[in-house]
Amino acid sequence: MTAPDRSRSRIAMAILCGALVLSGCQTLGEDVYVTSVKPSDTPQTAEKAGASDPRTRIGANEHPRIIATYGGEFSDAKTERLVARIVGALTLVSENPQQAYRITVLNSPAVNAFALPGGFLYVTRGLLALANDASEVAAVLSHEMAHVTANHGLERQRREKEVELAGQVAEELFSNSIAGRQVIARGKLSLAAFSRNQELQADVIGVRMLGEAGYDPYAAARFLDSMNANQRFTAIEPGADASLDFLASHPNAPQRVELAKSHARAFGPEGVGDRGRDFYLDGIDGLLFGDSPNEGYVRGTEFLHPVLGVRFSVPSGFRIDNNADAVLATGPGDLAIRFDGVTDNGRQSLTKYIASGWVTGLDESSIKETRINDLPAATARASADRWDFDITVIRLKDRIYRFLTAAPRGSDALSVTASAVRAGFKKMPASEIKALEPLRIRIVTVAQGDTLGTLAARMRGVERKVELFRLLNAVAPGEVMVPGQRVKIVTDR
Repeated sequence: MTAPDRSRSRIAMAILCGALVLSGCQTLGEDVYVTSVKPSDTPQTAEKAGASDPRTRIGANEHPRIIATYGGEFSDAKTERLVARIVGALTLVSENPQQAYRITVLNSPAVNAFALPGGFLYVTRGLLALANDASEVAAVLSHEMAHVTANHGLERQRREKEVELAGQVAEELFSNSIAGRQVIARGKLSLAAFSRNQELQADVIGVRMLGEAGYDPYAAARFLDSMNANQRFTAIEPGADASLDFLASHPNAPQRVELAKSHARAFGPEGVGDRGRDFYLDGIDGLLFGDSPNEGYVRGTEFLHPVLGVRFSVPSGFRIDNNADAVLATGPGDLAIRFDGVTDNGRQSLTKYIASGWVTGLDESSIKETRINDLPAATARASADRWDFDITVIRLKDRIYRFLTAAPRGSDALSVTASAVRAGFKKMPASEIKALEPLRIRIVTVAQGDTLGTLAARMRGVERKVELFRLLNAVAPGEVMVPGQRVKIVTDR
């Protein structure tokens, strides 16, 4: 998709969302997925160790908001042990070895890590999937631990008042909606952003911790390159939310990579230190990749939600993006589709529901009752500005699922596209739900004759396979796969 195409797709998406009255927007799975904000079953001692420390109270107060924003905790004993091993080694060489840390793995495909006052450390499973060895994860975590030991959180606390008013306004506007909770949580996440000087100070401390812990001190510069590559890879996704990624809150520049390398040279030339590659790859083998089951899966031009038990497909040439509040798809000719669901406890007629005020520019004379794959449904048309909309609502049990298809005013493609999408909406049989597996990172060994292309071809459930393989394995241009080398692929097997 070219830059102009992406720009038009974003406009189409904005118009699509604007067609919905705010009170009608709901998260697709809000009623079936409740984010857990309880402590883990094996809590660390950060709270106990700093019970009287106001910094610990700051972290504890913000912890539930972080958990809610990033999809909950990722509870997996194997992953937790891996991360705890890395943090434990770093703690022994930190500026304050007595500082206790609570490390939480977040259930998000975003690539991020950050710290809150009082020793609360966070890393996403998306970052763990991108890293290629323990030293790279250690580089990120030592940087965040440096923020804690350098008391950068105190400055962050002083900035809390700046976002408090925005949070109050969001609460008044959105009441208790999912949109309101996200606005408030994202505002609080700005507290995780530090000044450039603080970031550079954390870089110095972090690289020193890396070297003294015996890890490869050059890992910091190496992983910054990987995160830059990830940012470029995700930039072409029309609905990608870059605000949750590491580089959105951590200023980055080529000079910063060079500074990280210069700090590392104090420990020797490149090649010094342990990368911890083998035990790290063992630790992430089987790691959940991309969307979790509670969010549904994107498989090419299909969206499947095993928890809700529904699926649909979009025409060839469309790209699906699974966002927190809706599933969005963009296609040729500035076409766009939005899919979400709302609870329907009142069991009102679907024709009355369409006319209840949640769509702007509705042509009430176009409302029609119908059935789609033996499910009760209704359709209608609407127009706003330079756009036409096809609205389809389908009832399944106690939920109403909604499709909004948008096209430029007068486009012949609107009816064809909307008809194809709603015809593809189906209830998933139990056997299909049972057979559907999430995508995971799998570690494979390069065999004689394997190439980048043959290895990428083994991946399932993802697009741009060669690009993704290069990204996940930090493959440099012209690099050749070596027999015996261990690499990451993504598959549902």
